[in-house]
Amino acid sequence: MKKTIISIIAIMAIIACLGLTLAACDNGGAKTDAEYIMDKGTLICGITLYEPMNYADDEGEMTGFDTEFAEAVCAKLGIQAKFQVIKWSSKEIELNGKYIDCIWNGFTVTDERKQNIEFTKSYLNNTQCVVVKSSAVANFANADACAGKKGTAEAGSAGESAAQDMTTVYTAVAAQSNALNEVKSGNADFAVIDVIMAQSMVGKGDYADLAIATGIQLEAEEYAIGFRKGSDMAAKVNAVIDQLLADGTLQALAEKYGVAGQLIK
Repeated sequence: MKKTIISIIAIMAIIACLGLTLAACDNGGAKTDAEYIMDKGTLICGITLYEPMNYADDEGEMTGFDTEFAEAVCAKLGIQAKFQVIKWSSKEIELNGKYIDCIWNGFTVTDERKQNIEFTKSYLNNTQCVVVKSSAVANFANADACAGKKGTAEAGSAGESAAQDMTTVYTAVAAQSNALNEVKSGNADFAVIDVIMAQSMVGKGDYADLAIATGIQLEAEEYAIGFRKGSDMAAKVNAVIDQLLADGTLQALAEKYGVAGQLIK
Protein backbone atom coordinates (compact mmCIF):
# COMPACT_ATOMS: atom_id res chain seq x y z
CA MET A 1 0.00 0.00 0.00
CA LYS A 2 2.82 2.36 0.93
CA LYS A 3 4.62 1.56 -2.38
CA THR A 4 1.42 2.30 -4.29
CA ILE A 5 1.05 5.71 -2.62
CA ILE A 6 4.71 6.52 -3.36
CA SER A 7 4.25 5.48 -6.99
CA ILE A 8 1.16 7.68 -7.35
CA ILE A 9 3.02 10.65 -5.83
CA ALA A 10 5.95 10.05 -8.19
CA ILE A 11 3.65 9.93 -11.22
CA MET A 12 1.90 13.13 -10.12
CA ALA A 13 5.28 14.84 -9.73
CA ILE A 14 6.30 13.80 -13.25
CA ILE A 15 3.00 15.10 -14.66
CA ALA A 16 3.49 18.39 -12.82
CA CYS A 17 7.00 18.76 -14.22
CA LEU A 18 5.76 18.03 -17.72
CA GLY A 19 3.06 20.65 -17.25
CA LEU A 20 5.61 23.24 -16.21
CA THR A 21 7.81 22.36 -19.19
CA LEU A 22 4.93 22.67 -21.63
CA ALA A 23 3.89 25.97 -20.09
CA ALA A 24 7.41 27.29 -20.45
CA CYS A 25 7.38 26.28 -24.11
CA ASP A 26 4.02 27.94 -24.65
CA ASN A 27 5.02 31.19 -22.96
CA GLY A 28 8.69 31.59 -23.73
CA GLY A 29 9.62 29.08 -26.41
CA ALA A 30 8.89 31.30 -29.38
CA LYS A 31 11.86 33.48 -30.33
CA THR A 32 11.48 37.17 -30.86
CA ASP A 33 12.65 38.49 -34.23
CA ALA A 34 15.83 39.84 -32.65
CA GLU A 35 16.56 36.47 -31.03
CA TYR A 36 15.98 34.72 -34.36
CA ILE A 37 18.43 37.03 -36.15
CA MET A 38 21.05 37.09 -33.39
CA ASP A 39 20.97 33.31 -32.94
CA LYS A 40 21.63 32.64 -36.63
CA GLY A 41 24.40 35.23 -36.58
CA THR A 42 23.51 36.98 -39.84
CA LEU A 43 21.39 39.92 -40.91
CA ILE A 44 20.20 39.42 -44.48
CA CYS A 45 19.60 42.85 -46.01
CA GLY A 46 17.29 43.09 -49.01
CA ILE A 47 18.73 45.49 -51.58
CA THR A 48 18.73 46.63 -55.17
CA LEU A 49 21.94 47.78 -56.83
CA TYR A 50 22.44 51.50 -57.20
CA GLU A 51 25.03 54.09 -56.32
CA PRO A 52 25.84 55.39 -53.80
CA MET A 53 23.85 53.07 -51.50
CA ASN A 54 24.62 49.47 -52.53
CA TYR A 55 26.69 48.61 -55.59
CA ALA A 56 29.66 46.56 -56.80
CA ASP A 57 33.08 48.22 -56.98
CA ASP A 58 35.68 47.64 -59.70
CA GLU A 59 36.70 44.38 -58.04
CA GLY A 60 33.11 43.16 -57.87
CA GLU A 61 32.88 43.65 -54.10
CA MET A 62 29.73 45.09 -52.55
CA THR A 63 30.17 48.66 -51.35
CA GLY A 64 28.19 51.85 -50.79
CA PHE A 65 26.85 53.93 -47.94
CA ASP A 66 24.10 51.50 -46.90
CA THR A 67 26.47 48.56 -47.37
CA GLU A 68 29.11 49.95 -45.01
CA PHE A 69 26.43 51.27 -42.67
CA ALA A 70 24.92 47.78 -42.34
CA GLU A 71 28.35 46.25 -41.82
CA ALA A 72 29.15 48.77 -39.08
CA VAL A 73 25.86 48.07 -37.27
CA CYS A 74 26.33 44.31 -37.50
CA ALA A 75 29.92 44.56 -36.23
CA LYS A 76 28.61 46.28 -33.11
CA LEU A 77 25.98 43.55 -32.68
CA GLY A 78 28.47 40.72 -33.22
CA ILE A 79 26.74 39.35 -36.31
CA GLN A 80 27.48 39.37 -40.05
CA ALA A 81 25.76 41.51 -42.67
CA LYS A 82 24.72 39.72 -45.85
CA PHE A 83 23.18 41.34 -48.91
CA GLN A 84 20.46 39.81 -51.04
CA VAL A 85 19.36 41.47 -54.29
CA ILE A 86 15.56 41.44 -54.40
CA LYS A 87 12.76 42.46 -56.71
CA TRP A 88 11.72 45.76 -55.16
CA SER A 89 8.02 45.26 -55.90
CA SER A 90 8.14 42.01 -53.84
CA LYS A 91 10.18 43.38 -50.92
CA GLU A 92 7.48 42.89 -48.25
CA ILE A 93 6.80 39.33 -49.40
CA GLU A 94 10.52 38.54 -49.14
CA LEU A 95 10.67 40.17 -45.69
CA ASN A 96 7.66 38.42 -44.18
CA GLY A 97 8.70 35.10 -45.70
CA LYS A 98 12.08 35.46 -43.94
CA TYR A 99 14.04 35.28 -47.18
CA ILE A 100 15.52 38.55 -45.91
CA ASP A 101 15.62 40.08 -42.43
CA CYS A 102 15.32 43.74 -43.35
CA ILE A 103 15.05 46.17 -46.24
CA TRP A 104 18.16 48.35 -46.15
CA ASN A 105 18.49 50.14 -49.44
CA GLY A 106 17.42 53.76 -49.47
CA PHE A 107 14.02 52.68 -48.17
CA THR A 108 11.56 55.59 -48.02
CA VAL A 109 9.32 55.88 -44.96
CA THR A 110 5.62 56.42 -45.77
CA ASP A 111 2.47 56.22 -43.67
CA GLU A 112 1.23 53.38 -45.87
CA ARG A 113 4.41 51.36 -45.38
CA LYS A 114 4.31 51.92 -41.61
CA GLN A 115 1.19 49.74 -41.49
CA ASN A 116 3.23 46.69 -42.53
CA ILE A 117 6.82 47.58 -41.69
CA GLU A 118 8.69 48.24 -38.43
CA PHE A 119 10.97 51.15 -39.31
CA THR A 120 14.08 52.22 -37.46
CA LYS A 121 14.77 55.91 -36.93
CA SER A 122 15.39 57.80 -40.17
CA TYR A 123 19.01 58.37 -41.12
CA LEU A 124 19.03 60.23 -44.48
CA ASN A 125 16.89 62.92 -46.06
CA ASN A 126 15.94 62.36 -49.68
CA THR A 127 13.50 63.47 -52.36
CA GLN A 128 12.42 62.12 -55.71
CA CYS A 129 13.58 63.94 -58.83
CA VAL A 130 12.82 63.91 -62.55
CA VAL A 131 15.59 62.86 -64.93
CA VAL A 132 15.40 63.65 -68.65
CA LYS A 133 17.69 63.90 -71.66
CA SER A 134 20.05 66.89 -71.32
CA SER A 135 18.86 68.16 -74.67
CA ALA A 136 15.26 68.20 -73.42
CA VAL A 137 15.71 69.65 -69.92
CA ALA A 138 14.37 73.07 -70.97
CA ASN A 139 11.07 71.38 -71.85
CA PHE A 140 10.56 70.24 -68.24
CA ALA A 141 10.28 73.53 -66.38
CA ASN A 142 7.59 72.22 -64.00
CA ALA A 143 5.59 69.10 -63.19
CA ASP A 144 2.80 70.05 -65.57
CA ALA A 145 5.24 69.56 -68.45
CA CYS A 146 5.25 65.82 -67.71
CA ALA A 147 1.54 65.44 -68.50
CA GLY A 148 1.10 63.17 -71.50
CA LYS A 149 4.82 62.38 -71.63
CA LYS A 150 6.16 58.83 -71.28
CA GLY A 151 7.25 58.33 -67.67
CA THR A 152 9.01 55.47 -65.92
CA ALA A 153 10.12 54.48 -62.41
CA GLU A 154 11.03 51.45 -60.35
CA ALA A 155 8.01 49.28 -59.56
CA GLY A 156 6.94 49.63 -55.93
CA SER A 157 9.12 52.69 -55.32
CA ALA A 158 8.25 56.15 -54.07
CA GLY A 159 9.19 57.36 -57.54
CA GLU A 160 6.47 55.24 -59.09
CA SER A 161 3.73 57.07 -57.18
CA ALA A 162 5.17 60.43 -58.21
CA ALA A 163 5.46 59.44 -61.87
CA GLN A 164 1.89 58.14 -61.96
CA ASP A 165 0.67 61.43 -60.51
CA MET A 166 2.37 63.36 -63.31
CA THR A 167 1.38 61.32 -66.37
CA THR A 168 -1.01 58.59 -67.48
CA VAL A 169 1.58 57.23 -69.93
CA TYR A 170 3.64 55.19 -67.51
CA THR A 171 5.81 52.06 -67.58
CA ALA A 172 7.21 50.33 -64.49
CA VAL A 173 10.70 48.83 -64.54
CA ALA A 174 12.55 46.49 -62.19
CA ALA A 175 15.17 48.93 -60.87
CA GLN A 176 16.02 52.63 -60.80
CA SER A 177 18.99 52.03 -63.09
CA ASN A 178 16.56 50.52 -65.62
CA ALA A 179 14.51 53.72 -65.42
CA LEU A 180 17.59 55.73 -66.37
CA ASN A 181 18.26 53.38 -69.27
CA GLU A 182 14.70 53.83 -70.51
CA VAL A 183 15.27 57.60 -70.77
CA LYS A 184 18.72 57.15 -72.29
CA SER A 185 17.33 54.85 -75.00
CA GLY A 186 14.40 57.12 -75.73
CA ASN A 187 11.77 54.62 -74.58
CA ALA A 188 10.72 57.11 -71.89
CA ASP A 189 10.72 60.91 -71.80
CA PHE A 190 11.41 61.11 -68.08
CA ALA A 191 12.22 58.93 -65.09
CA VAL A 192 11.52 59.55 -61.42
CA ILE A 193 14.30 58.29 -59.13
CA ASP A 194 15.91 59.13 -55.78
CA VAL A 195 17.84 62.39 -55.95
CA ILE A 196 20.68 60.75 -54.00
CA MET A 197 21.13 58.27 -56.84
CA ALA A 198 20.65 60.92 -59.52
CA GLN A 199 23.32 63.19 -58.03
CA SER A 200 25.74 60.25 -57.98
CA MET A 201 25.12 58.97 -61.52
CA VAL A 202 23.36 61.46 -63.80
CA GLY A 203 25.61 63.54 -66.06
CA LYS A 204 28.49 61.07 -65.67
CA GLY A 205 29.79 58.02 -67.52
CA ASP A 206 27.02 56.06 -69.21
CA TYR A 207 24.52 58.72 -68.17
CA ALA A 208 26.45 61.79 -69.34
CA ASP A 209 23.60 62.71 -71.69
CA LEU A 210 21.00 62.82 -68.88
CA ALA A 211 20.16 65.68 -66.50
CA ILE A 212 17.99 66.43 -63.48
CA ALA A 213 15.01 68.66 -64.27
CA THR A 214 15.68 71.06 -61.38
CA GLY A 215 12.51 73.05 -62.03
CA ILE A 216 10.39 70.12 -60.82
CA GLN A 217 10.36 69.94 -57.03
CA LEU A 218 8.84 66.85 -55.40
CA GLU A 219 8.06 66.14 -51.75
CA ALA A 220 10.84 65.55 -49.25
CA GLU A 221 11.18 62.09 -47.72
CA GLU A 222 13.38 60.12 -45.35
CA TYR A 223 15.26 56.81 -45.48
CA ALA A 224 15.06 54.22 -42.71
CA ILE A 225 15.65 50.49 -42.30
CA GLY A 226 12.56 48.30 -42.54
CA PHE A 227 12.04 45.20 -40.38
CA ARG A 228 9.08 42.86 -40.01
CA LYS A 229 6.12 44.57 -38.34
CA GLY A 230 6.49 44.38 -34.56
CA SER A 231 10.15 43.31 -34.76
CA ASP A 232 12.23 44.12 -31.69
CA MET A 233 15.32 44.21 -33.92
CA ALA A 234 14.48 47.78 -34.95
CA ALA A 235 15.06 48.99 -31.38
CA LYS A 236 18.41 47.15 -31.17
CA VAL A 237 19.55 48.75 -34.42
CA ASN A 238 18.37 52.19 -33.25
CA ALA A 239 20.65 51.92 -30.23
CA VAL A 240 23.61 51.15 -32.50
CA ILE A 241 22.74 54.00 -34.87
CA ASP A 242 22.97 56.36 -31.89
CA GLN A 243 26.44 55.00 -31.13
CA LEU A 244 27.61 55.40 -34.74
CA LEU A 245 26.34 58.98 -34.81
CA ALA A 246 28.05 59.76 -31.52
CA ASP A 247 31.44 58.33 -32.49
CA GLY A 248 31.47 59.95 -35.95
CA THR A 249 31.29 56.72 -37.96
CA LEU A 250 28.12 57.70 -39.84
CA GLN A 251 29.41 61.19 -40.55
CA ALA A 252 32.58 59.73 -42.06
CA LEU A 253 30.60 57.29 -44.22
CA ALA A 254 28.26 60.05 -45.37
CA GLU A 255 31.24 62.18 -46.41
CA LYS A 256 32.87 59.22 -48.18
CA TYR A 257 29.78 58.57 -50.30
CA GLY A 258 28.74 62.18 -50.90
CA VAL A 259 25.58 62.21 -48.75
CA ALA A 260 26.82 64.25 -45.77
CA GLY A 261 24.29 66.97 -46.54
CA GLN A 262 21.43 64.49 -46.22
CA LEU A 263 22.54 62.82 -42.96
CA ILE A 264 19.98 63.08 -40.14
CA LYS A 265 21.81 63.59 -36.84
